[in-house]
Amino acid sequence: MKLKCIVIDDDIRAIDGIKSYIDKLTNIQLIKSYTDPIQALNEITAGDVVDIVFMDVDMPMISGIELSKAIRHKTDKLIFTTSHSKYAYEAFEMYASAYLLKPYTFFRFAETINRLFPHTATKPNITVKQEDDYFFVRNKSEKNNLIKVRYTDIVAVESLQNYVRIFTLNETIVSYIALSEIKIILKDHHNFAQAHRSFIIAKNYIEKVEGNTLKMINNLTINIGNSYRESIQEYIKEKTIKTNRS
Repeated sequence: MKLKCIVIDDDIRAIDGIKSYIDKLTNIQLIKSYTDPIQALNEITAGDVVDIVFMDVDMPMISGIELSKAIRHKTDKLIFTTSHSKYAYEAFEMYASAYLLKPYTFFRFAETINRLFPHTATKPNITVKQEDDYFFVRNKSEKNNLIKVRYTDIVAVESLQNYVRIFTLNETIVSYIALSEIKIILKDHHNFAQAHRSFIIAKNYIEKVEGNTLKMINNLTINIGNSYRESIQEYIKEKTIKTNRS
């Protein structure tokens, strides 16, 4: 059985964001979403108990803190989602199970679900459905707007402290997300490999190998790190035409 969840947020874009994250998890389903907290109050109090309620704090008419007092007994886990860290103390006073500060990443979302349900057969997996050929990230260069990134367009991803640079065939995207989070997103796509502690590459876009340096299709050069040299060289060896000539 899948974990049943409800989302309450007066911002439809925030709801759409949670929906996209839920769609990437295998054992959680959204049964209802509300932009009107009053409607949520009436229907949830009259309905069945669910596994998770995701709820914004700052909403019109009735705040998430106030709403949680009425519906807390209707959910196993209550997760507050908000742009304001100042509500954290009040949230946990209301027996919140977790607190997600917007904008939170897919990795943070999935990690929270896994932490709250560690010993259940319906534990969600941090996986991307195979039919998906893209994901969204916030682009620092475009006022932090969401931008679609297709897996087939990615040449390399570079870690730069607290953000990454995603090199694609057509542009370079800067996003406040960790390389470890990108690795989770890319892990089911076997074309990607880590070549350096700061770089993940698309193997099919390697254009030239010069010693321990890779030259990518977009003229990006990457030194192969010692820890990743063996696996990269094994891939190159597999793709090298063998000849009997000495």
